[in-house]
Amino acid sequence: MNGNWRLSSQLAWRFRRSRGQSGFTSFISASSTVGIALGCCVMILLLSVMNGFERELKDRLLAVLPHGELLAVAPEGISDWRRQLEQLKEDSRVAYVAPVTKMAAMLQSAGKMNAVQVTGIDPGFTRPSRISLMTDPQQWQQFELQPNGILLGRGIMKKLGVEVGQKVQLLMPQQSDSQSFKPPKSVWFDVVGAAGIGGELIDNHLALVHLSKASDILGVTSGAQGLEFGFADPFRAPFLMRELGMAFEQYVYISDWTRTHGHLYQDIKLVRAVVYLVLTLLIAVACFNIVSTLVMAVNEKRREIAMLKTMGAKDNLIIRAFMLQGLFNGLIGTAFGVSAGLLLAWQLSFLAKALERLAGITLLSGDIYFIDFLPSQIHLTDVMVTTCIALGLSTVATLYPAIKAARIEPAKVLGH
Repeated sequence: MNGNWRLSSQLAWRFRRSRGQSGFTSFISASSTVGIALGCCVMILLLSVMNGFERELKDRLLAVLPHGELLAVAPEGISDWRRQLEQLKEDSRVAYVAPVTKMAAMLQSAGKMNAVQVTGIDPGFTRPSRISLMTDPQQWQQFELQPNGILLGRGIMKKLGVEVGQKVQLLMPQQSDSQSFKPPKSVWFDVVGAAGIGGELIDNHLALVHLSKASDILGVTSGAQGLEFGFADPFRAPFLMRELGMAFEQYVYISDWTRTHGHLYQDIKLVRAVVYLVLTLLIAVACFNIVSTLVMAVNEKRREIAMLKTMGAKDNLIIRAFMLQGLFNGLIGTAFGVSAGLLLAWQLSFLAKALERLAGITLLSGDIYFIDFLPSQIHLTDVMVTTCIALGLSTVATLYPAIKAARIEPAKVLGH
């Protein structure tokens, strides 16, 4: 069996390197190799970019945002929230749990107004990693010491034109039992620092105050409107939050990060699926050129095939020889494509920065997105899947021409 494969390999290499091969056949053969290489390179590169975005989403955005929230339906808030918090901490799936009070309001300064999502937090329950990512440590210490302090998103501070040390007015709408107009509740805060991680959705609407202050403004008598959660695997948050919410002692609204910022993750998954589909089709088109190359090679080598069969060559030997001839293109294209894709993905962030400097453009703006660079992360699984797709399609492409070569009848060919 090993001898047959060795002979098939020698025949495939001789057919491939034969000087009698026409220039057009050689061109089609080279184009198939280049097409496979290009498809593998681009697939690995784009999948690495998607992996990079997913990593940054988890390490940056989800390190700051809570993975899930339980907000009390009752206006008085979560009853005995400290006891329930301690019980929830015992769940091994929960990385952290903290009290929170949230409300929508308007901030005003010097005649300018901006809508904000005010979040009341207790500094004693806040994660250190969240602090280091969101704000300067000195400003955080000032926030801890000043109960009337507020941390504003950088985008809000820019829109209102306020700086650290100035005062801002918080306007909270109030419900009225009658038809008469009830003016909004007004509270003044001292701006003690800027918070945020970049990105329009967060920095333009983020405002952090002390939990006790937010609860007083909203009228939450228990001290906390709800609880926010973090999980070791944030992508399981929808399932875990539903389970925790259904088992909670009182009626609560269940929310998780996929409801507010899930479109980013859904976009990544959608683009990943599109990349697999489109570039698999690109590799398939390149492999179609293998079919054309081998069909023309079979027609050019009809006499040599007939002579081999008269010398006792079996059909399996002919099939293996032409399959291996086509697989050479697939192997060479896959090797060059995967190597180039890995090299480009490894240096993608550096190359993107160099392109921005040379062309004077900005690929990702930190004011809009939560990152200002092009991320990349190589996964071995993506490399293996790409390689299997390219080699699998290359193998399938060789079947028809190889079988056609084995069906050549020596008597008809040599008779002419």
